[in-house]
Amino acid sequence: MRPDTTLIRQLRAALGPDAVLSAPESCVAFECDALATHRLTPDLVVLPGSVDEVLAVLRIAARAGVPVVARGAGTGLSGGALPVEGSILLVLSRLDRILEVDAGRRLARVQPGVTNLSISDAAVPHGLFYAPDPSSQLACTIGGNVAENSGGVHCLKYGLTVHNLLELVVATWDGELITVGSPLGEAPGLSLLPLLTGSEGMLGIVVEATVRLVPLPERVELVMASFDDVGRCAEAVGTIIASGTVPAGLEMMDGPALRAAEAFAHCGYPPEAAAILLCELDGLEHDVGAQLDTVLGLLNRCGATSARVAVDAAERARMWSGRKSAFPAVGRLAADYYCMDGTIPRRHLATVLGRIAEMSSQAGLSVANVFHAGDGNLHPLILFDAGRPGELSRAERLGADILELCVAVGGTVTGEHGVGVEKLGPMCTQFGSAELEVFHAIKRVFDPDGRLNPGKAVPTLARCADYGAMRVHGGKLPHSHLPRF
Repeated sequence: MRPDTTLIRQLRAALGPDAVLSAPESCVAFECDALATHRLTPDLVVLPGSVDEVLAVLRIAARAGVPVVARGAGTGLSGGALPVEGSILLVLSRLDRILEVDAGRRLARVQPGVTNLSISDAAVPHGLFYAPDPSSQLACTIGGNVAENSGGVHCLKYGLTVHNLLELVVATWDGELITVGSPLGEAPGLSLLPLLTGSEGMLGIVVEATVRLVPLPERVELVMASFDDVGRCAEAVGTIIASGTVPAGLEMMDGPALRAAEAFAHCGYPPEAAAILLCELDGLEHDVGAQLDTVLGLLNRCGATSARVAVDAAERARMWSGRKSAFPAVGRLAADYYCMDGTIPRRHLATVLGRIAEMSSQAGLSVANVFHAGDGNLHPLILFDAGRPGELSRAERLGADILELCVAVGGTVTGEHGVGVEKLGPMCTQFGSAELEVFHAIKRVFDPDGRLNPGKAVPTLARCADYGAMRVHGGKLPHSHLPRF
């Protein structure tokens, strides 16, 4: 559907002609995020360069009754930034300024298009850093991190995005600004900041974020432990946490994932291992020394075949490089892969990994596992070839089965990637009709006409009925079956 010429004229008058794209050949670059199995070329893309221009776009859209989908860097993995037919795709990448770094108050004010890593780069000269660090931190932006409540390898100790936010400035559906939270960390009234964090652009659009900065640790140690059995490696995770030690990061990779990472990044991983555990400890000199002794003893008792401590910062960075590049590395093993994101209680890690291996065999598709073990946040990578008839459907079915397994053991359908369009079906397993009705009621309060990112994150009850029937009969909903609020 071609966009209305009056709408295009109004947007170009507000933003300038170069900031409004309507030609299909210009818009096709924005057809998907990193969930490339779902694609739709947007009818209209706008690239505002200021907060006032964002507000102008929203006011024009409200008057015209046109939906708006916000997009950051496009690194999301759940289809949260997938264009919606007849909508305006609002790309925030030009709002990329670090507005303030206040070392005394340990905070930074940034626009939504600032990349995650840029915040730490600006803070390090002050002896500070920004803790959430998704693997895509070189490219992903803080606006998207807020929308998805992103985590990273250090979220075990330092928390997710929501735990590191102080204040948000948010544009509403009709082009007004609201401020939630406070640079002081405390604010009167209802606590709306956690509600907006992780809301996937459905309730408002972040135009500024004040984030918490934390001191660089006095000492950092990284241990790489290898195991000849995946189950023993998984059990070591719970043993370390049960000891009272809280690592900065505790990451696990199974054999296929670690071998792919080693071939890609040459990071020193033992290719013969069934699994490895990366355990980073940070803090005060004496505390880290005691924790390191504890962890090495526990790893030995848990059956680790080796435990190597990085000798310096360079080796530490090299060891982490394999984990950080695991997703693209695994991409070399097959024509395509499908990255899942479920969270389970740590005590079920060994059982769930065993069950995933069984399900993988039954589906005839290989799975590589790389994940935030300390948080129980799984990232099974399902390998397939979309060029082979039926493989994409089997991969999606296996992915849904894995997410339902996570729910069955007391977990959730997402830990940090969001729901988007990918997990609308499994959300029906996670929540009942009463909870879904509450979600929809909250959506109507913030967005009464349902114009912000429609059809994402929260399924309709009709969608859940369809999903239940599909699961019973072993079928599959087509990609075009996206609900609207």
